[in-house]
Formats: sequence, C-alpha cells, structure tokens
Amino acid sequence: MKEDTNILYQFLQLFRDMPQTDFDIISPYIKIRQAAMGEVLLNEGRTAKELFFVTRGVLKIVSVNDKGNDVIQFFIKENKFCTILYSFNDEVISHESIVAATDAEVFVFSKQRLNELYKKLPYFKELIEGITRRALMDKIKTRNHLMGEEATTRYLKFISEQPDIVLRVPLGDVASYLGITQQSLSRIRRNITF
Repeated sequence: MKEDTNILYQFLQLFRDMPQTDFDIISPYIKIRQAAMGEVLLNEGRTAKELFFVTRGVLKIVSVNDKGNDVIQFFIKENKFCTILYSFNDEVISHESIVAATDAEVFVFSKQRLNELYKKLPYFKELIEGITRRALMDKIKTRNHLMGEEATTRYLKFISEQPDIVLRVPLGDVASYLGITQQSLSRIRRNITF
C-alpha cells in the first residue's frame, strides 16, 4: 500500500513540506478503489461522505437539467481531489453525481476517517481544504471561460486546453460538457479545418 499511496505523498509535497512520518500516519486512512467506466461513486440525492483523489482515469460531475437530461459540469483527472464540496462540508444532500468517465482508480478518504486524521494532524485539514477550494475555483474558471463562446469556439478551446480529456472520454460526454448536442459536435468536428 505504501508504494501505491506514494503518488499522493508526492502531490501533497507540492503544497506543503510534509515529513514522511506524517504521511505514514495518513497512509492507513486511505482506501484504494477501482471504478469501471460509468460506475457511480456518488448518487445525486445522497450526502457526499467521501473525498476521492484520482490516481488513474477521469471522473465527471453530472447534474440533471430541467428536461431530465444529464449535464456534465466538470471533468476531474489524475492528481486531483474530487467530491461535491458543499455536500461533503455541510453534510447536505448533493444535487450532482460523481461518475467514472473512464475506468479509474481513486484513493478514498471517508469523512469520518478524515476527521479522525485531522485530530492527529491539524494542519492536514487546512492543507486539504486549501487544495480543494483552489481546484474548485480553477474548474469554475475553466468552465466559465468556455461557456461565453459559440459552440465551435468552445470546442476548439476545449481541445487546445484539455486535449487529454477529449481523447479519453466519450464524445457524448464532451458534447454534454460543452452544452451542445452530440450531433452538433459531430458536425463541428467535420467542418473544422486546420
């Protein structure tokens, strides 16, 4: 397990110098979960009780619009934390789901175990909250940057800024994220010339 979790230790070191002895305390609190493409990690209407760290694959945050259609709000790839933050922090029902957009592997911290860990390493709470807040702001900024454009420009920006996501997730997911139909996306892709 120690070798498996070393990727998280290296990631956390980017934000704060952490002694190996502290990570040795953290490590037993981590569970590793494999998720098949399409597997739901959190259902809408439930309270988020887990914080995920993506080690392989892509997750997606999905909501349901007023027509009953799934809408992808965000993609979360490797070396990112993922949860529905307001639900996790405030223990309220989530209006979004977390779904594996590809086959994925995640490290899982349950909220209960994470709170136990925060008592042992108080600075760890501030570290995790700071990283997750910053990531949420980055996701919103990225999405807002795309949504102000017409469909072709949105797609071109998306493939230039997140080409790895485009290559890994189904085109239907890309269309949903961009707020267009899959047919429109296919037409855009046919008409693009470089």
